[in-house]
Amino acid sequence: MTIPPAGPAGPPHVPADPANPESPVDTSSSRRALRESREEGTRSSRRALLDSEPARKKKKSRRGAWGCLIVFLVLIGLAGAAAVLLQEPIGTVIGMVQGPADYDGTGDAEVVVMIHDGDTGQDIANTLVAQDVVKSYDAFYQLLREESPEPVFQPGAYRLAEQMSARAALDALLDADTKLEQTVVIPEGTTTTAILQLITEGTSIPLADLKVAAADVTPYGLPAEATTLEGFLFPATYTFPADTTATDAIRMLVDRQFEALDAAGVAPADRWKTIVLAALIQREAGLTEDFYKVSRVFLNRLDPARWESGLLQSDATVAYGTGATDRVTTTDAERADAANAYNTYVHPGLPVGPISNPGDVAIDAAVNPAEGSWLYFVSWNLDTGETIFSTTIEEHEAAVAKWLAWMDEHPEYD
Repeated sequence: MTIPPAGPAGPPHVPADPANPESPVDTSSSRRALRESREEGTRSSRRALLDSEPARKKKKSRRGAWGCLIVFLVLIGLAGAAAVLLQEPIGTVIGMVQGPADYDGTGDAEVVVMIHDGDTGQDIANTLVAQDVVKSYDAFYQLLREESPEPVFQPGAYRLAEQMSARAALDALLDADTKLEQTVVIPEGTTTTAILQLITEGTSIPLADLKVAAADVTPYGLPAEATTLEGFLFPATYTFPADTTATDAIRMLVDRQFEALDAAGVAPADRWKTIVLAALIQREAGLTEDFYKVSRVFLNRLDPARWESGLLQSDATVAYGTGATDRVTTTDAERADAANAYNTYVHPGLPVGPISNPGDVAIDAAVNPAEGSWLYFVSWNLDTGETIFSTTIEEHEAAVAKWLAWMDEHPEYD
C-alpha cells in the first residue's frame, strides 16, 4: 500500500615497504687488516688463519619475498574477479548439461492444487512452483512442451504432493484418480466473483446457478449492511457432496465465515465492521507478521486525534471500486474520482463494504492489532512482500522512494 501524504572488492592493497637490503659484507677489508697484523706469518699460515675465520652470513634480501607476496595477492584477486564474472555463464553451461533443477521421486506431504478454466501450461507451472510441488518452472514446462500429444488438463482440484519430480507431477495431473471431485480450493483474499468461478470449476454446479444464488443475500443471515456476499465467503478447501446445490454451496462458505468470526470473539453486532476491516487488511498486507501492523495503521487513521482527515488512502479500495482487483497501483485520476464509492482517498472512514474475503489471520488482526504509532506503510518489494512502516511523513517519503526505485527495476508490475 502506498499512502502518500495526500499518501567486490579487489584484493586488499599491501604497501610495498620491505626493509632496505644490507650491502654484501666486504671480506677483502678484513683480510687486508688481518694480513697487516700478521706480516711475519707465512702465506700458508695466513691462509690457514683466514680459512679458520667463521664465515659471515650474507643477509638475504627481503625484496624478493615481498614481491612474491604481492604477485600472489594480485593473482588471488584476479582469480576471484574471474570467478564472479564467469559464475553466471558457467552456471548456464552446467544447467544446459544437467537440465533444470528438479526434485526426485513422488513427493511427500499431500497438497491440493487447483487448475482453473483457461489456465495455460505456464500458469500451471507457476502454480506448481508456488505450492512447492515442483522445484522449478523450467523442469515442468520443458517436460510439458516435449509431451506428445499435447496434454489437456481439466479444471478442478488435484491431489498431489510437495516436492515431486516434474515427471511425477505431470503424470499425476493426467491421472483421473488424482482429480478430486467436488473439491474447491479458495485462497485468502479472493473476491466473490472469483470464488463463484472456482466453485463451478471444481464441482458440477453451473456458474449461472451460482450467480442467481449469490444475487439475493437474504437467505444467508448476513448483517443488515451487506448487499453482496463479499467478505462473508470463508477461504478454505471444500469438498461438496455430489448433490450440493448452488445455494447449499454458498451457505456452507458463509457459515464457515461466521464460525471464524465467533472463534475470534466477534459479537454478531460487530461482524460487519470487523469483516470490512479484515478484508482491507487481507488485501493490503503481505507477510503474515505484518497483518497486525497494517491493522494498527488503519485504526490510527480512523482516530481523529492522530489523523484528522480520516482518509485511509488505500489503493486496494480504489482498485476494487474500478473493478480491477488484480492491480497494485492506481492512477492520480482514479484516486481523485469521488464517484468511486470505495475511494478512500476521497471518502473518509472504512470503505463502504468488504473488498475481499478474508481468512483467519486477517480477522484476528482486525480484532487484535499491534501496538504502534504508525500512520503510513508501503510494501516496497512486491516479490517478497516486505513492508516499511512509518510514523512521520519524512520516513514515509523515503520508503516510497525505495518502492518507486524497485518498481522501475520491475516494469512487469506496472
